Amino acid sequence: MYSFEIVRPTSLADAVAALGQDEAQALAGGQTLIPSLKQRLAQPSVLVSLTAIAEMQGVSAEGGVLTLGGGTTHGTVAREAAAHYPALAALASNIGDPAVRNRGTVGGSLANNDPAACYPAAALASGATIVTNSREIAMEDYFQGMFTTALEEGEIITAVRFPIPEKAAYIKFEQPASRFALVGVFVAKFADGVRVAVTGASEEGVFRWTEAEEALSGNFSATALDGLTVSADGLMSDIHGSSAYRAHLIGVLTKRAVAAAA
Repeated sequence: MYSFEIVRPTSLADAVAALGQDEAQALAGGQTLIPSLKQRLAQPSVLVSLTAIAEMQGVSAEGGVLTLGGGTTHGTVAREAAAHYPALAALASNIGDPAVRNRGTVGGSLANNDPAACYPAAALASGATIVTNSREIAMEDYFQGMFTTALEEGEIITAVRFPIPEKAAYIKFEQPASRFALVGVFVAKFADGVRVAVTGASEEGVFRWTEAEEALSGNFSATALDGLTVSADGLMSDIHGSSAYRAHLIGVLTKRAVAAAA
């Protein structure tokens, strides 16, 4: 890698100030950024580590909402969210390997918005709210395409609020080397309806399958999805699977997620 400075602020205010420097970039868990630095795909002059900011850590639940600090690791979510939101904890427990789970963070994953990442599906299906150092962003406004979000330059995800559903489950078909989702489906049943979010499949990133939501809101069972299909148009096609294969997987995994939740 090339030469750069690294700072490790202990408060959110200091982190925001540090990110105001020219060519500064935030460093959360670093699971995507560090490989990018090695390949010189990113070349910041200053890295601002967010790992020592206590106010961005932790898991709490109150009033039917689970709040995760933006700097909370996947491993911590897997352990501490299980009593409040089991489906989300199970998702976190199956990200990468132990090394990734003990370094990668919720905020880092959602800020990066990898089209095959797991957290975007959970956040979109849950109707979560992104909390930053300057505002709150509804999930419907947050994701804006592959690796693109509503975050502005220097904005930091400090917390994510997940409304806790009545029932939920996440099922993914893994790419075996990376354990990213070739396709992943998160189903969440709330009192006022069902939300279904799909990751790993679309060229635009995570999306909601509205036809499935309508069917499941009337009958929360796998049979309610009989006859429903997803168009392969706009889905990814690569060495791991064609767009048609991914479209088929969406239907299969959604049924499995509903069965697991029910």
